[in-house]
Amino acid sequence: MLRERFAEFCSSPSPPTEGRDEGESVSLEMDNHVLLDKEDGCYDNTEAAFSDDEEEVNNKGNKKREFRFHPIKEAVIEEPADITPYVDQLDDTMKEKVLQLQKGSDTEAHCEVMQEIVDLVLEEDFDSEQMSTLASCLAELFKGHFRGDVLPDDITEESLEESVCKPVCLVFRNLCQMQEDNSGFSVLLEMLAELYQKQPKIGYHLLYYLRASKAAMGKMSLYESFAQATALGDLHTCLMMDMKACQEDDIRLLCYLTPSIYTEFPDETLRSGELLNMIVAVIDSTQLQELMCHVMIGNLVMFRKDSVLNILIQSLEWETFEQYSAWQLFLAHSIPLETIIPILQHLKYKEHPEALSCLLLQLRREKPSGEMVKMVLSRPCHPEDQFTTSILRHWAAKHDDVLGEHIKALLIKNNNMPRKRQSLRSSSSKLAQLTLEQILEHMDNLRLNLSNTKNSFFTQTPILQALQHVQANPRLSHCPRGIISSYYDCAEILCIFITHSFLGVL
Repeated sequence: MLRERFAEFCSSPSPPTEGRDEGESVSLEMDNHVLLDKEDGCYDNTEAAFSDDEEEVNNKGNKKREFRFHPIKEAVIEEPADITPYVDQLDDTMKEKVLQLQKGSDTEAHCEVMQEIVDLVLEEDFDSEQMSTLASCLAELFKGHFRGDVLPDDITEESLEESVCKPVCLVFRNLCQMQEDNSGFSVLLEMLAELYQKQPKIGYHLLYYLRASKAAMGKMSLYESFAQATALGDLHTCLMMDMKACQEDDIRLLCYLTPSIYTEFPDETLRSGELLNMIVAVIDSTQLQELMCHVMIGNLVMFRKDSVLNILIQSLEWETFEQYSAWQLFLAHSIPLETIIPILQHLKYKEHPEALSCLLLQLRREKPSGEMVKMVLSRPCHPEDQFTTSILRHWAAKHDDVLGEHIKALLIKNNNMPRKRQSLRSSSSKLAQLTLEQILEHMDNLRLNLSNTKNSFFTQTPILQALQHVQANPRLSHCPRGIISSYYDCAEILCIFITHSFLGVL
């Protein structure tokens, strides 16, 4: 077939013509032989393999790698600090010390000079008008200290102490050694506030120093004084800005600071979905597991009862991994599930699969309470939404007596309430409201699911008693026995029970 359709390509090579050199003739002959060798097809049977496919094949059997997108940090070319516009505005003594910082390169020598500068600032005759100029000089001279990772690769007491032995940390150390009623305390806060305006990264560097340095043990509250001294003047705003800057620069440091931040500033953190989102938006699975361990050990509390529901509702707008991480961190706590079970009324099966799957797995471990059953039954009935049927089936197998009593109570209660005309299947932005028809429809879905099993849930006395109570409803009195009006088209289960005279055994 190939020869017939492409005869001009498959024919024997013609002898060399005039003007065609010997090399070209040999090349053409070889090409034709290759083509003739593949007369069964134009292409080899082996499929083309792209680089991604090769990598997938090579990695088969290995642990699945997790790819997280992080900003690419551009290489920074160090340039000599230019403090010319500022240094001449300093008095001679301060100018001399600042120039020493500019010329030297030894860290230890820099620390000594920086301590001398701090001492000059604390002197009574120091001109406070120079503070802004001095801060500009220091921010320019120490800009290299604010680049790169802060947290050492190998975290030990020695490495942590070494990491905070920087000239800029001398200001932090002096602040930690002072009493708040000391006149120099406010002066150093002013100095830090000026530095903060020139170099905002100093905020999370202060948090790191207060967390890592032995000299700052128990002094984390100094950060609040610092925040109030800044132009922001507000702890929450300052903390969120500093943690955001930390998130963008150093994710490992963000995770390292998280336990102390939540512990020391609970009023600012435990109600903040913003902070939680900062964390779960950048961490990987290893860092998530580390945070969960901190929670279970008792070093970290990220949720509390009065605010966890609101935060989890906020998380419904986050990316998938962020939502799963938030739920994993919640489940690491010992907060009763009933605290957040009302979130079920906010969850739609197509829009919130992350939250629904986490809740489903957690509910199956719980013994059903009245509130749990009520919230589960309050979900709208939809053929594609199997959440309610799934958990009811599990409870019917594991806790049939408890589930039966709760459903009986809900049926009797809702049977005595006036019926509101509303379509159970209509989409609505309002929260789902539990109705008698809705309970019956969910029960019928459960009955159909259990129809091929030996489960005896629907033969329980509490269920039969509840259905008898529903049958006695005056709204059903005009209907013949065994027939339910189309007005109750969602109550197939009641119809079946009445038809089979189950109620007659009571």
